[in-house]
Amino acid sequence: MLRHLLKLTWKRKSRNLMLSLEILIAFAIVFGIAAFGLRYWQLYREPIGFDGRDTWAVRMKMGEIQDKEIPAEIYDTLRRSLLELPEVREVGFAAYSPYTMSTWTTTFKSSQTGADVPTHIFESGDSTASALGIQLVGGRWFGHEDDGQAAQPAVLNKRMAASLFPGRSPLGQQFTSTDKDSLRTFRVVGLVEDFRNQGPLMAPAPFVLTRFEPHTGKSRARVILVKVAPGTPRGFEVALNRRLKLVRNDWSYEIAPLQAMRTSLLKEHLIPLIVVSVIAAFMVAMVAFGLFGVLWQNTTRRIPEIGLRRAIGASAADIYRQIVAEQLLLSSTAMIVGLILLVQLPLTGAMGEALNWGVFIGAAALSMGAIYLLSLLCSLYPGWRASRLSPTEALHYE
Repeated sequence: MLRHLLKLTWKRKSRNLMLSLEILIAFAIVFGIAAFGLRYWQLYREPIGFDGRDTWAVRMKMGEIQDKEIPAEIYDTLRRSLLELPEVREVGFAAYSPYTMSTWTTTFKSSQTGADVPTHIFESGDSTASALGIQLVGGRWFGHEDDGQAAQPAVLNKRMAASLFPGRSPLGQQFTSTDKDSLRTFRVVGLVEDFRNQGPLMAPAPFVLTRFEPHTGKSRARVILVKVAPGTPRGFEVALNRRLKLVRNDWSYEIAPLQAMRTSLLKEHLIPLIVVSVIAAFMVAMVAFGLFGVLWQNTTRRIPEIGLRRAIGASAADIYRQIVAEQLLLSSTAMIVGLILLVQLPLTGAMGEALNWGVFIGAAALSMGAIYLLSLLCSLYPGWRASRLSPTEALHYE
């Protein structure tokens, strides 16, 4: 049966070329959407390195004031003032807030390999780990024991540790920045599984978490991370803003719970996928209508052939199965060609981790299932119509 179907498909290769091209395009579209969605699902399930529940972010809008003009003592005053509120459990400072699109990138040099490693930086204070719920898997967080040390303390995620110190424990190791104007040496004091400040849909990247030291005059933080009691209502924002105004009335404050920021950022990430999915759905629908029309036309052209088969003993079920099987075989041929082309992407690493083998295999399986289902649905009625023809009517068809 299969050999007979292959012969029929080959004899109609010129007629089936456009049909195969339509199926190939539909397969590529569905594959792209499936890969996009599966990569997001894969990222969503990976750890982001911090909790963030019951934590609020306060962005201090200081106007045109320069960093060097901010009194260092203001951070201690802000922290003590906020801790006086009964709802507040911990207060930390950071260069920017999690669940925003903010980034700070630089390059560090490995003391082991000498290679320059591009990385993200998250500068934060001694209390930020508690305020944000950062989960360490080794070593410790910054503390007063790091005061006055020649090498500045740093916490790495595992990806950065593997890049700087391959095959070695990073704890206690040192590395340097590559900025010639402000050459700095860092000492690794802690290790986290990962850190993705932009939330669960951010692609993993090397991260260095450095210490914010307000009294050294080397850096400034403009975000306060406030850990509050569980169940604190959103109305607490008024009391929090009032307390901040008591410290610096000339500044304005943008306050939001991290969980609300997380939800907003997830929606922002998903909008492109939703838009592309809607467009792809219309394109696949157009392919389905075209596929249905071509199958109907082909079936009409083959009425004499169908009548001959019925006359020599083929049953209606045999005709039905033949029409459906031919379409599924044609779809299989188009998808095999598509897979041969698409498999080059993970083989060459052209899309990096975005299209790893897990995503490729899952997307291929989903898209093949979708195209087989589409082909089956489009061939059911033409196959049924062909099977209902009587031999006499078919043989007298002109």
